[in-house]
Amino acid sequence: MSDTQSQMKRLLLISNSTLHGSGYLDHAEPEIRESLGSSKRVLFVPFALYDRDAYAAQARKRFEAMGYELDSIHDLADAKNAVNRAEAIFMGGGNTFRLLQSLYQADLLLPIRRRVAEGMLYIGSSAGAVVAAPTINTTNDMPIVQPPSFDALGLIRFQINAHYLDPDPNSAHMGETREVRLKQFLEENEIPVVGLREGCIVRVEQGVHLLKGKTGARIFRRGFEPVEVQPESTIDHLIG
Repeated sequence: MSDTQSQMKRLLLISNSTLHGSGYLDHAEPEIRESLGSSKRVLFVPFALYDRDAYAAQARKRFEAMGYELDSIHDLADAKNAVNRAEAIFMGGGNTFRLLQSLYQADLLLPIRRRVAEGMLYIGSSAGAVVAAPTINTTNDMPIVQPPSFDALGLIRFQINAHYLDPDPNSAHMGETREVRLKQFLEENEIPVVGLREGCIVRVEQGVHLLKGKTGARIFRRGFEPVEVQPESTIDHLIG
């Protein structure tokens, strides 16, 4: 991807759709509104959940409450044409393996990559944020289906671990913590991982990766100790 295309990319990567104590997308509404700007219509991708109709209805109600119209891609006859015409796309959360498999089946990875490179806004929540990375290898989800590949959209140059959980010092659980599992990933891979706590958002504009939201992130790099980053901080120097 050229430097010009990198500068044109606009992404909003949200760790979770619902934050404890608030409703669906409430915590992300200010960032969604600011990112959408004058756009009035959003293309929704509900592939990560089984009941696509119910998921689309939930998303449509929420976006209409914010003043935006929403079309669900599963209702449209030509999904590729819908992507090509979209002002903004919202990739909803759910199971990451199901989502990626469905994107492959609909042959939508290349059209989405191309449109994001052209400047279409990409909003992804949870699994929708994870598939923006080069692969889905740092998802928390069970592989309930088998995609043709774990290679994902590659809209960013780092991996995402959504819903990142810090170790609980009072827990009697003796299994691996999330931090241990991500360090295991880095034993086999070079690419950095951004652990997004619930309430954390990565906003990408003009080539800058800025943390937004109510919580921080923990960034893992091979050969380095994890780094804490707080909201309103850039992470470009940490993601290579």
